Amino acid sequence: MADMMTKTDQSALRRKLPILIIVAVAAIGAFTLRDYLSFDALRDNREALIAFRDANYLLAVLGFIAIYVVIVAFSLPGAAIATLTGGFLFATFPGFLYNIIAATIGATAIFSAARMGFGEKLASRMEAGEGLVKRIKDGIDENQWSVLFLIRLVPAVPFFVANLVPALVDVPLRRFVISTFFGIIPGSIVYTSVGAGLGEVFERGDTPNLGIIFEPHILLPILGLCALALLPIILKAVRGKEGI
Repeated sequence: MADMMTKTDQSALRRKLPILIIVAVAAIGAFTLRDYLSFDALRDNREALIAFRDANYLLAVLGFIAIYVVIVAFSLPGAAIATLTGGFLFATFPGFLYNIIAATIGATAIFSAARMGFGEKLASRMEAGEGLVKRIKDGIDENQWSVLFLIRLVPAVPFFVANLVPALVDVPLRRFVISTFFGIIPGSIVYTSVGAGLGEVFERGDTPNLGIIFEPHILLPILGLCALALLPIILKAVRGKEGI
């Protein structure tokens, strides 16, 4: 019996090890990498980055995507700076495409780690539960696509939260990847375009306006997409009331 329990504990630890490593690296990175993944660092190294890109374009693209994946996968500070850098180095297009690919891969990595460590077990407990917890789980299950797109589109939802919540309710990997890739397109285009204009910002000695996504001409179209994501949920609720 003791050997069986030991094997069970070891198996549980192996499942949780990836997410525990991510948490540890994220905690260390939050204190040690702030100065290296910042707007000031990008401004101070812009000429070297441009020179490297011009001399080694493909390597620059692959290196940029790899660094962006690591930043997202380990929830390190600097995701917004990485997006700006994608625009600064590669223009709005194909910069935003590189940003989306990297962010999706990184998000999938942390989603998979969290799902492996806690998601399946937590989801089964929620499924077996009663009351409010069970209703929340059922509501998410019935409207997974809408909820997944909604948490990607709403600017106020932190990116790492949108990566972890689906894992904890056992969302299928395919749905997570598709909703992440397409759901982050609007915000990615906005911030990549800001990055594409950083040359002028550097010349003026200013800092980029990262709050641009909350300006009406940007926010209103995104809210319109949020409303479209909510539409299936609203229709289900209305039909449910009509059937009562």
